Amino acid sequence: MTDDIDEAKNWLGDDIDCASCAHVDMLATGKCRLKHACVNDRYARRIDRFFNWNPNLANGYVHHEHFEVRAIAAKHADVFVLTSLLDDPEETVRWNAARRLPKRLILRLRTDPHREVRIRMVSLLDDAELIPMLGDPDYYVRLVVARRVAPPLLSRLITDEEAEVRKVVAQRLPPEWLPNMMTDPVATVRLEVAQRLPPDLLSGLIRDPDWRVRHEVANRIGLDHIAPLLEDADEFVREVARGRAGGQPLLKEMPR
Repeated sequence: MTDDIDEAKNWLGDDIDCASCAHVDMLATGKCRLKHACVNDRYARRIDRFFNWNPNLANGYVHHEHFEVRAIAAKHADVFVLTSLLDDPEETVRWNAARRLPKRLILRLRTDPHREVRIRMVSLLDDAELIPMLGDPDYYVRLVVARRVAPPLLSRLITDEEAEVRKVVAQRLPPEWLPNMMTDPVATVRLEVAQRLPPDLLSGLIRDPDWRVRHEVANRIGLDHIAPLLEDADEFVREVARGRAGGQPLLKEMPR
């Protein structure tokens, strides 16, 4: 805990001298307190507490030398002073400004150089505004977009280079487009497809090279198409297929 640290140093590592502070008069009114609520302290929690107590002073600190001060001041300052912070060299400052500004001013942060800013931007934008981010160079940004954007917009990620992105696509893509992913090169992606395909379309996966996919097919495919799985090379797949074909309950769950 910051308040357990018995020191009062500024961001340069120097001792804080209240007597030389521009807010020295506030000590008597309880608006600041050394080692607890101080804009000059190097600990973010103490800076944050200072601005919680004195939000009216935030405008004067949005261009402070210390990025922690700028970032925290951005949470309290008037909106009209925040636009310039979108070009701040520190990503935390840019994000704290962006989350309070109108969307028309922050769209350019969709291509921010820092991935964390782009990831956080996803939560602020609507589907149409997220479309350009489907092509983000960072796979995790695309992954976050794939989790948020409306399913009909996911078609361009069907062949994404990252399997984790394609897995999310397979989980959310409209069912009628899932056949386009049945030949995905990664088995875990095809398994997601098999779990969502309508039973009458599962025959396209009946010869899948991965037993887990065939196991899922055996569990869900219509009985009029199950014959090839009765003699499957994998014991678990055969057992499920034969159990269904014989009208018996499933004998075994697929191992995790």
